[in-house]
Amino acid sequence: MTKLKIKSGDTVRVIAGDNKGQEGTVQKVLKDKNKAIVEGVNLVSKHQKPSATNPQGGIVKQEAPIHISNLSLLTAKGETTRVGYRIEGDKKVRFSKKSNEVI
Repeated sequence: MTKLKIKSGDTVRVIAGDNKGQEGTVQKVLKDKNKAIVEGVNLVSKHQKPSATNPQGGIVKQEAPIHISNLSLLTAKGETTRVGYRIEGDKKVRFSKKSNEVI
């Protein structure tokens, strides 16, 4: 299994596909499928049967997973960057390859 450089809570921009240019926060990372669920990105319509929690039922919009390769991490300034790792003291930290700052 490959090491994923995007974690939940990161702010990312979609760099390829139908949702190109959209930004959001990663809610969940699906390691086994190399995909992530990003808030407000890749919305799909899902039909729901009426239930106790949703007595009306109907069509609900929800986020679908998007492949990690189509996402790019954003720096504090809002520009896309690649992710590197380095040891600082006795801790391994992620850093932005563009601005060289710790993420």
